[in-house]
Amino acid sequence: MKLRMLQVKDAPFMLEWMHDVSVVGALKANFTKKTLADCEAFILEAQNTERNLHLAVVNDEDEYKGTVSLKHINGVTAEFAIAMSKAAMGAGYSGYAMREILKIAFEELDLDRVFWCVSPKNERAVRFYDKNGYPRVDGTALKDCEGYTEEERQNYLWYQVEKKR
Repeated sequence: MKLRMLQVKDAPFMLEWMHDVSVVGALKANFTKKTLADCEAFILEAQNTERNLHLAVVNDEDEYKGTVSLKHINGVTAEFAIAMSKAAMGAGYSGYAMREILKIAFEELDLDRVFWCVSPKNERAVRFYDKNGYPRVDGTALKDCEGYTEEERQNYLWYQVEKKR
């Protein structure tokens, strides 16, 4: 397993998880309407890592399994996101990707905090975050959230990891 920059060759595999309702049904965005061209445009845009870092999670044969991201990087915080193909779930890819992206956040980017949210309806993700000991926080108290309504800040489950000093 490793993380690498997204490549255009990943687009068909990205589209596959985007159109799998069992994967995206509880996510905020409506990925089922995305096209191959949307995936390719996202991958090309992801080459600019100034404000967002989107990396492919791949196996040892360099086959795309999912995407892990740090979004809205501002020098202090970033928002974490991950999306994995159904075939990769339960195979250790998510845990690996999360550990590696947090290492990048704190060691390479020198961020203080990484946060994220999840719908309580996304039971698979909630179980994963809780099982791995990621601490929940009050979303209404987070100052750096971009693009979330007050209702989402209240109703989603929020997590935050801080840099160890």
